[in-house]
Amino acid sequence: MVRIVDASVAFKWFVPEDGSDLALAILDGPERLVAPDIILSEVANALWVRLRKLELDGAPSTVVRDAVASLKRMLDEKVPAPELLPRAVELAFALNHPVYDCLYLALAEREQAVLVSADKRLVETARKGGYGPLAQVLA
Repeated sequence: MVRIVDASVAFKWFVPEDGSDLALAILDGPERLVAPDIILSEVANALWVRLRKLELDGAPSTVVRDAVASLKRMLDEKVPAPELLPRAVELAFALNHPVYDCLYLALAEREQAVLVSADKRLVETARKGGYGPLAQVLA
């Protein structure tokens, strides 16, 4: 069984915030964790933002580098975004939602799996657009 996770969930693996306990529990589940490879840059960017705002401690480049290295190990598979891009663009236009989020939906569709996201807007957009079975809110 496969579970798709997005950057909003993976970020919580590294930064304690609301929902981090739920996100961490996913790591202990039986499912293979899969994501588009853009998850690495999205999590790195989110950490960079927090570090710039001085909301996290540590040497900035070391924190980001170590988190990305850990994330690579935590995920069972990272799918190259270009493989998903044609369908993600179609979904983006159909849902009027950013392409980078739709990469995760395209992967969920391809793998016949569910995307778990802490991004309620993404999950609600998928639901309203008829793709509700592909996405669920981290809970």
